[in-house]
Amino acid sequence: MKQNREIVFEKLGLMDYQQAWDYQEQLLKEIVDLKSQNRSLPEEERLSTPNYLLLCQHPHVYTLGKSGHEAHLLLDEKGLAEKHASFYKINRGGDITYHGPGQLVAYPILDLENFFTDIHQYLRLLEEAVIQTLAEYDLKAGRIVGLTGVWLDFEEQRNPRKICAMGVKCSRWVTMHGLALNVNTDLAYFGNIVPCGISDKAVTSLEKEIGRVVPLAEVEEKLLRHFEQLFEAKMLMHHYEERH
Repeated sequence: MKQNREIVFEKLGLMDYQQAWDYQEQLLKEIVDLKSQNRSLPEEERLSTPNYLLLCQHPHVYTLGKSGHEAHLLLDEKGLAEKHASFYKINRGGDITYHGPGQLVAYPILDLENFFTDIHQYLRLLEEAVIQTLAEYDLKAGRIVGLTGVWLDFEEQRNPRKICAMGVKCSRWVTMHGLALNVNTDLAYFGNIVPCGISDKAVTSLEKEIGRVVPLAEVEEKLLRHFEQLFEAKMLMHHYEERH
């Protein structure tokens, strides 16, 4: 069975968090089930597994990863209602984060056996796709040892600012969840949490850093291109409606 390096990407638009989560779970299950079936077949009869990349925005929502603490959400139910925000405990790694309009969320549902079986390499490439995208806006972004995501002022760290959060899950080498890049995000919503459990570092957005609103579609196009190059993949566009 040969490796399938094609990635079907779907632009989901503004989608409810639960709906996107359910869709990720559905795609992941399809891939894992196919891998299970393949194991009982001779090599020449095995079917290659598909890969997906979902791009979307969410209405205001806070999500708490498995290693997170609920105390890092600074709103009660009444406060959430006043902010028109929802809250979910989810099965990715990491602590608490915020998603909302103006933020580019990318969910790769990849069978890493099509690429490489190394979750750390996978995370580094996700970060690198964001770093290269931001470089096109003359922003020098990078990593901070011990912290996830992509940061500005990551070297001298006089005023380190997180511009992209990351949290993934991997099951049988199939990934889900992913990254959230603040493009034109309302950063006030981060004031209601301890982002990723880190209380002493700021959160920023592309809009805040370069002083203008950036079309989300423009950032999507750049991110897709870098993702394709870094994963040595071929991107194929599908419309979500075609599968539903």
